[in-house]
Amino acid sequence: MKKAYILFLFAILALFTSQNMGAQNYAKNPTTHQNIEGLSIYPNPANSQRPIINIASKHNLIKHIEIFDVLGKQVFATIISNKELNISNLRKGVYILKITENNISASRKLVIK
Repeated sequence: MKKAYILFLFAILALFTSQNMGAQNYAKNPTTHQNIEGLSIYPNPANSQRPIINIASKHNLIKHIEIFDVLGKQVFATIISNKELNISNLRKGVYILKITENNISASRKLVIK
């Protein structure tokens, strides 16, 4: 019984070790994970008195913007070709922005005071 228990623990340990190695290789390989180069969102936290935020990137291409509340419900979506995004229709709170530019997506937190 003791040998079977030790063998079982050894097998589980080997399984978890092999899965972690694969995750580390994925994180080290930059070609499998892309980010929007030079992405910045400002001001953040934003002020409800000034309802414009700037979303800039290195290439400043057309961006598809989706805004989600903290429950994951999409509350706003738009496409912008410049840097400015009007957030006047959003209440004070915390939001998640999903920005897609050139088929690359990135998520950022936005706070509106």
